[in-house]
Amino acid sequence: MPAGLSEEIVMMGGYGAGMGVGWVFMGLFWVLLIAAIVWLVVALARSGHRANDGMPVPAPPTGFGPTPAPSPLELLDRRLAAGEIDLATYQQVRAVLGESGNR
Repeated sequence: MPAGLSEEIVMMGGYGAGMGVGWVFMGLFWVLLIAAIVWLVVALARSGHRANDGMPVPAPPTGFGPTPAPSPLELLDRRLAAGEIDLATYQQVRAVLGESGNR
């Protein structure tokens, strides 16, 4: 070795310091990636439960052509069954419909 030069240990072409802060960024990347995947799965699962937004699901068509509209009493019965109205309201509206002749 020439005089006056100190001995250096050179690893990997001068990159012997390793990744340093790179490990932190790589760990942060994986944490964010996993969090994004979990968020996406939860968001998709929730959107499946809100497909009808609380509205009654219409009955499937039984044949070809337009389906007849339900009568006011059928609509009232459906609303009571779905829990949209209470029994007192149901009885009041049913009495009014009975007086008006809507069947």
